[in-house]
Amino acid sequence: MPEAGGAEIVDSLSLTDNCAKRITKLMEIEENPKLMLRLTVLGGGCSGFQYKFGLDDKINDDDKTFTHNGTLVVTDDVSLELLSGSVVDYKEDLGGSYFSIDNPNATANCGCGVSFSV
Repeated sequence: MPEAGGAEIVDSLSLTDNCAKRITKLMEIEENPKLMLRLTVLGGGCSGFQYKFGLDDKINDDDKTFTHNGTLVVTDDVSLELLSGSVVDYKEDLGGSYFSIDNPNATANCGCGVSFSV
């Protein structure tokens, strides 16, 4: 569906292999094969919006799900408007291990990687 100005609206999220592997590992640790990574965008944070990551085993009426290698990430319609086209990754480095978002809609990101603005 084209947006005003001819730009295409992309209602999608992508998961990396590392993200899918970590979700699978969390399913094993929690002994719950229905677990999904829930990604939500909330107002606040140092840049205006912030990502919230959590585990969930329920899908709500307004949720959209995205899969990779049999694992799921779920988000709501409102959050998807700000996340569309993003890539969800799981990183392990000297600073720790964490889920991260490469969000093409963000015009600025906080140094913590959890906060962004559009």
